Amino acid sequence: MEDGFFLGVVLVVSIAFALVIEPFFAAVLWGVIAAILFAPLNRQILSAIPTHRNGAALITLFLILGVVIVPAFVLGAALLQEGAYFYAKIQSGEINFVRLFGQVLAALPDWATPYLRRLGLTNFYAAQDMVTKGVTSSFRTLAAQAFQIGQSAFSFFVALGVMLYLTYFLLRDGELLSQRIAAAAPLRASQRQALIDQFVVVIRATIKGSIVVAIVQGLIGGIVFWALDIEGALLWGVLMGALSLLPAVGTAIVWVPVAIYLFATGAIWQGGVLVACGALVIGSVDNVLRPILVGRETRIPDYVVLISTLGGLEMFGFNGIVIGPVIAALFIATWDIFTRMRSAAEG
Repeated sequence: MEDGFFLGVVLVVSIAFALVIEPFFAAVLWGVIAAILFAPLNRQILSAIPTHRNGAALITLFLILGVVIVPAFVLGAALLQEGAYFYAKIQSGEINFVRLFGQVLAALPDWATPYLRRLGLTNFYAAQDMVTKGVTSSFRTLAAQAFQIGQSAFSFFVALGVMLYLTYFLLRDGELLSQRIAAAAPLRASQRQALIDQFVVVIRATIKGSIVVAIVQGLIGGIVFWALDIEGALLWGVLMGALSLLPAVGTAIVWVPVAIYLFATGAIWQGGVLVACGALVIGSVDNVLRPILVGRETRIPDYVVLISTLGGLEMFGFNGIVIGPVIAALFIATWDIFTRMRSAAEG
């Protein structure tokens, strides 16, 4: 009876602790992710200075700041500047979406008009409403995250500080902590190790795959837009990189409308180059790199990666990019373990 009561106390205290740290869930999550990603680098630094665990963790943390955090802030500042420039053009009427939409419709061949009318796309506001309804569910959580950050910059920097602080201690004491967690987990040694290994592998593969795909697609898209002299190349490149994180949407939602506009306004060769680069280069980056860096390393089928990523985004916002595939990988790992146990029992 005492043991059952104590297990109840453990459960209640654990839930209470989870509720206490819930406001900093994202900071804790990304602190763990950063520690997992940079643990190999920290081990290399520690091998050079084996008696200075604090120093090795601090050097790794400064490298994270220099390689990830500072460039992200610089890019964000440049993006805000370009976004403000575009907003000023829209406010002044220099960029008029209704007029652009009318130009595209006027340039389309006669045979296309009945099909567009049937779909309700001959009216700008109707088309805008249709597109909005189609993509709202995918972007709602991302927009909410961005709004919250903009609304409370202080909270954002506090969370960033918590993340970096936690990352430092996880880099320094991560192996000891993982051993203590593994020892406390009510699982057999083989099961415990399999789940821990799968968790670490999927974190590294998902982040590595998402970041590489986003950077490569955004970079290629931005360079193509710049080479074609399309205004806002940085803005469009970053937007394509962000949208590449959504497998069901992808970068096509940016370059396809721009290509249609180029064709409709007589810029035929520019539109052709954009379509060729978008379909053959930008699209192939996602099709080739994402399965290699995410699906194959974690042994998750491509369709599971797609569904779990979208489901994670819908449930957890931006953090779902990691949480969704991690849950999917652990689901597959636990059922593999269960299947092996059942086969051994029957055999």
